[in-house]
Amino acid sequence: MPKINVLPREIYELIAAGEVVERPSSAVKELLENSVDAGADSITLEIKAGGIKYIRITDNGCGIAREDVRNAFTGHATSKITVSDDLDCVATLGFRGEALASIAAVSRVEMFTRTAEEETGTHAVVEGGQFISIDDAGCPVGTTIVVRDIFYNVPARMKFLKKDVTEANSVAAVADRLAVSHPEIAVRFIRDGKQTLCSSGDGKLISAVYAVYGKEFADSLIPVSGSNSTVKVEGYVSKPLNARANRNMQLFYVNGRMVRTKTACAALEEAFKGSVMVGKFPSCVLNLTMPYNFVDVNVHPAKTEVRFANEKEVFSAVYYAVKSALEQGDKAPTQDASKIINQRVQKQLFAAVEPAKQLRFQQGVSVAPTPETTFVRASVEDYKKPEESIPVIHENVKVAAEEPASQNVVVESVSESYSAVDESEPDLLGGYTPAVKPVAEEVPAPPEEPQKIVITEEEKPQVRAVGELFSTYILVEYGNELLLIDKHAAHERIIYEQLKAQNKNIPSQMLLSPIPVHLSREEYAAVIADIDLLADSGFAIEDFGDGTVIVSEYPVILEGSDIAAQLTEIAGYLADNVRDVTTEKLDWIFHSAACRAAVKAGDVTSDYELQQFAERVLSTPDIRYCPHGRPVLAGFTKRDIEKLFGRV
Repeated sequence: MPKINVLPREIYELIAAGEVVERPSSAVKELLENSVDAGADSITLEIKAGGIKYIRITDNGCGIAREDVRNAFTGHATSKITVSDDLDCVATLGFRGEALASIAAVSRVEMFTRTAEEETGTHAVVEGGQFISIDDAGCPVGTTIVVRDIFYNVPARMKFLKKDVTEANSVAAVADRLAVSHPEIAVRFIRDGKQTLCSSGDGKLISAVYAVYGKEFADSLIPVSGSNSTVKVEGYVSKPLNARANRNMQLFYVNGRMVRTKTACAALEEAFKGSVMVGKFPSCVLNLTMPYNFVDVNVHPAKTEVRFANEKEVFSAVYYAVKSALEQGDKAPTQDASKIINQRVQKQLFAAVEPAKQLRFQQGVSVAPTPETTFVRASVEDYKKPEESIPVIHENVKVAAEEPASQNVVVESVSESYSAVDESEPDLLGGYTPAVKPVAEEVPAPPEEPQKIVITEEEKPQVRAVGELFSTYILVEYGNELLLIDKHAAHERIIYEQLKAQNKNIPSQMLLSPIPVHLSREEYAAVIADIDLLADSGFAIEDFGDGTVIVSEYPVILEGSDIAAQLTEIAGYLADNVRDVTTEKLDWIFHSAACRAAVKAGDVTSDYELQQFAERVLSTPDIRYCPHGRPVLAGFTKRDIEKLFGRV
């Protein structure tokens, strides 16, 4: 039987340190919370090499008395609680008494501190949990702590640390959250000699949000204020139009403490239900104030998980506060009716000048416009009803004059205007788009790959697109079957397979004006770490610094899409799936790009497009499910339909 041993102090301190100090940002979080608890209204954080080699935190709080310095580095020594009942109403961010002892156990620590009652400050040096010296020092009221060479005596933990830039971004995220949770504190963050954050400390939450997340995010917020008998909710939520592809910007604070709470998250999204698209999530910065005995923060050493005495009270407080804010602050955007009409007219009348966008479903067809091709251009005044069609005049085709002579109709050649169009630009399926549907010539079918079983043209079922249902499903007569094709799901699968076939050779389009995209610290770190992966998928990304990246190129397949939203969605996935292998990440990016580029349900599709698309789907056996697993088509046999009507 093995003997039970009492662990030496240096060993159990290392074990305890593993629970509290996971990486440099963990140490920074604990030290910053101590500064807040000390009553500081100005905190400066400086790091070098991602915080692995150097961390310095300076505050103007109350300081530590000389006789308490040794106790401060002793495990389970704290000034926050004295009796067990104090755990029922913890009012401070720290209370366990483990932070300083754990940090000192795995690093080299120096402390300069002085209280207002002392004339001389104290300088303490601790290495590996052992005191080296305690001397007098000249220093202002407050505390300065310097942490060097974290995990220098625990190489097993050191090898699990990430790159310096990744660790620095994690530290920056901690500083950002502190500045937002305590807008009354001026927070300054210096990273490798460069100041990247400086909040004003004026006590206004919007000022802290502006300093941390930028003007664009701050301008998209709606103020929230509400309460019930127990919980008070204050802060900001994003407008529904500014919803994001992930939950990374949902920030909840309970009595000034950054927490993760499923209850508040569910209440927030329930309040936004019906206002944001499926797959989109609102952003928020919400502080929940409640009695200290109403929340239990003694759940996890990191103190980011809490339990509420009454979950329903928290849910209702957040839900009704956010719902009220949306009703009052989310004003519907107004648009000029004449402007909308002009846009529709321009889109319909000049579609012939944009051949690459007129026919999205064609594959392997090359029809170049002829110089003699002409079209009729009508003025905006002539656009009276949606059902009025604009006649198209093709070469050698005479159209009787059906319009009254009083209407302002001009027939002109497009031979000159067509010179600005790139005739070789492919459509989304890799083919080419004609300006108008040919009349006198037959469109050649795409070449078929050789099959082991040869089927003659007479044996192939005839494909006939009958029409479209709800602007979503294509009705197709295929032999003795009636098929319904979900055009979005099918198009998504087509694009996805095309992107996979072009792996690492995705055609990209250069932007005349690069697009800046501001990301959360976690998203930013993930994107910077996977720049080469994004390049393989057609994105050219540059690091602009301080949470912002620049998009200079994007995949051609995403023409017309919101590139910033697409990159934000990808960044959220990369941040949440850091450990995924490269192939899985690239596959997910192809899924996301295909979904955005595919034609959407409700989009208007011409009869010619429907026919071409139906032929493409039914000629490719692999197109049966979309990349997300939804079926592409369903059908009924002729006999099933005849049974419905009693014919058999």
